Amino acid sequence: MNLQGKERVRVALVHDWLNQYGGAERVLEVLHDLFPTAPIYTSMFAPEVFPPSYRSWDIRTSFLQRLPQVTRKHQRYLPFYPAAFETFDLSGYDLVLSNSSGFCHLVRTPPATCHLNYCLTPPRFLWNLSAYLDREQIGGLLRRVLPLVVAPLRSWDARARQRVDAFVAISQAVQQRIRRCYGRESGLVYPPVDCAQFTPSHERGDYYLIVSRLVPYKRVDLAVQAFNRLGLPLLIAGTGRDRAALEARAAPNVKFLGRVPQDELAALYAGCRAFLFPGEEDFGIAPLEAQAAGRPVIAYAAGGALETVVAGQTGVFFHEPTPEALAAAVEQVEGMRFDHRDIRRHAEEFDLPVFRRRLMATIDAALAAYRAAVR
Repeated sequence: MNLQGKERVRVALVHDWLNQYGGAERVLEVLHDLFPTAPIYTSMFAPEVFPPSYRSWDIRTSFLQRLPQVTRKHQRYLPFYPAAFETFDLSGYDLVLSNSSGFCHLVRTPPATCHLNYCLTPPRFLWNLSAYLDREQIGGLLRRVLPLVVAPLRSWDARARQRVDAFVAISQAVQQRIRRCYGRESGLVYPPVDCAQFTPSHERGDYYLIVSRLVPYKRVDLAVQAFNRLGLPLLIAGTGRDRAALEARAAPNVKFLGRVPQDELAALYAGCRAFLFPGEEDFGIAPLEAQAAGRPVIAYAAGGALETVVAGQTGVFFHEPTPEALAAAVEQVEGMRFDHRDIRRHAEEFDLPVFRRRLMATIDAALAAYRAAVR
């Protein structure tokens, strides 16, 4: 069976929530491009947060959409997410493709439907709660209450893992997590980077760059502290709840740009001296965007960066999550020369056409295997 052949395959997409714009939503955009007539089932939708194109999509929300302030205070409704996804009627589809780091893989599908989960990660707040609380800097009463809420949800998630017919991970790190949490094997398809949006420059700028949501686990605080000491120019593009606190701690050489349009962002990437990636991520698209622009990356040596950055060729690693270690890596880069053509070639291994080809081949194989098994 080939999705691009003559047979018409009815596809539904499922996504955790649409109330913030990040890497998961950029993956969803590519999935929507691949299946433009597929409806998108999600817990909630805040149109004002997204590009205008989203408003023309067939987005179908759960009962959570009707609850007070759900798109701005979605954490308070945590116990209701499994039920929200279980209530969707997904009969009539040949393929359900869920794009999940939360609860959307808990959907129920009929026997004739193959459910493939593109797993960004098993939910961190269910399977590694203490690290999640530290990562999000959650304390006080909420820190004491959350374990009581999470325990039954983790059991729910563990039971429901069998509803997924095939898992596809975004990185080797996530493959290992799927094996540990769910006892399941998974395929591997790296998320897409649209290299065509970025053009390498022969000129090396004098500033360093971060492009990130400003939330605790991104560890932008490490970069602010390091550059306060270094005195080198650092530009930070992005918004988030930590911006005010970070700005208050930053020296004049550290500048916050807020949300930057895509065309301006491409120019920022191309002109930077190097891109900083100070947090641990399951994959991380921004470092590959910087590499698509021919710029080296200074990354914390953990998670997906170990699979996307080549030490000495496309960037350098620092091995301790401290300002001192990051500052030492910056000083190392100051004395190095990188070939922007080699960096660009490496990024093209993760290019959008590569993702489309690998994902479609994975879907074809999963559908064929599922249909053979249910005959």
